[in-house]
Amino acid sequence: MGRAHPRVSQKTVPAMAELTTSRVWMMRSGYLALMAAIIFFHLLPLNTQPRQWAPPDLILAFTFAWALRRPDFVPALSVAAVMLVADLLFQRPPGLLAVCVVIGCEYLKTQFGGLTDASFAGEWASVAIVAAAIMAANRIILAIVAVDQAPFLLAVIQLVLTIAVYPIVVWVTHALLGVRKLTPSDADVLGNRA
Repeated sequence: MGRAHPRVSQKTVPAMAELTTSRVWMMRSGYLALMAAIIFFHLLPLNTQPRQWAPPDLILAFTFAWALRRPDFVPALSVAAVMLVADLLFQRPPGLLAVCVVIGCEYLKTQFGGLTDASFAGEWASVAIVAAAIMAANRIILAIVAVDQAPFLLAVIQLVLTIAVYPIVVWVTHALLGVRKLTPSDADVLGNRA
């Protein structure tokens, strides 16, 4: 009754590993496509008048949501490339915000094991703290090197809106894009593949 089925396990583990590998690469491509779409819509000249507020940073919010659910979908190189392209297209000092976001994202990935069992409030608080630290580090470094930057109030508005929309971003990530936290069986397959 309690016998193992070696034939089933021998056939399904390689198939699962192949499926997981192809899914990882498909989702990595999906992340890059999503970021390209966000950048594209951000660059559209929908409003020619200067705004009194700053929209949420959806690139940051989606990157953090994906990194906390499936770190293997958002490798550091992809995050760095996306942020560097965004820096260049949004006419920000190239590389500074990219480095800050990569460091913040990798920090959240190291906390991934602890956040899987944590409440969403704990995840949200961690994202808020890291996003605030990124904004502060970026502004401090720009001030040290005397580079013009957006008014402080606009940066705070963008930070608050980014934190506020994070639950919606998580819902879209989970329900519509299918990026869910690793299950123990996924972790076993990924462990066997490594």
